[in-house]
Amino acid sequence: MKLLRTHLKAGRLPRLQWAPPFLAVLLLAPLLLAALLAVSSCGQTSAIQLDGVEVREYQGKDLSAVATDFVENTIKGPQFIDRDSYRLQIGGLVDHPLSLTYDQVLDRQHYSKVSELNCVQGWSVNILWEGVLVRDLIKEAGVKPEANTIIFRAADGYSTSFPLSWFYDKDIILASRMNDVTIPPERGFPFHLVAEDKWGYKWIKWITDIEVTNDPNFKGYWEQRGYNNNGDVTGSKYD
Repeated sequence: MKLLRTHLKAGRLPRLQWAPPFLAVLLLAPLLLAALLAVSSCGQTSAIQLDGVEVREYQGKDLSAVATDFVENTIKGPQFIDRDSYRLQIGGLVDHPLSLTYDQVLDRQHYSKVSELNCVQGWSVNILWEGVLVRDLIKEAGVKPEANTIIFRAADGYSTSFPLSWFYDKDIILASRMNDVTIPPERGFPFHLVAEDKWGYKWIKWITDIEVTNDPNFKGYWEQRGYNNNGDVTGSKYD
């Protein structure tokens, strides 16, 4: 009994009419592998472009590389935001809602610090961050007395939240630069929150909206999926 029959014709691939399962798997495996490789390489065909020469050491501390030491694990891939049309919205329980251009956000005192981002997946990076304090931005908007929480939202639909008091207790930076270069789109341009001492899922990037609220139970993207709302690296990753 002839189990496998193919017809070779000009311009046509062999057609499999019938074959044992194991043979079919062997024949299809190269095609499946090629497809997987094509999918995994999407978005990885071009190198990350930096607008200057990054520093790799600061005050005796080695720094991670902006282009190569991060792992791409965002929910929708890199977001490419137009600088000229960008607006940072600051609203909610504030006296004076703000809609700031990129340059307007930067037009205030800058701060810098080396801080380590630790991902729950097991990798980490040590970066020199530079930007403005979140505390200065919300003070300018005028926080209402009943507020207790700040929600951050990003261009890709990502969100996360923090207690309002955290921003008064610590100098938390809304970063526009890393390792002395402008944050590239792949790393969060225009703004990346430096949520020091928090797990990486709290370090929101591509920030478009800051909402001051009185909802301490708000849960962001990963928090809705079981991650701890507090996010401290010294605490549990999960609720």
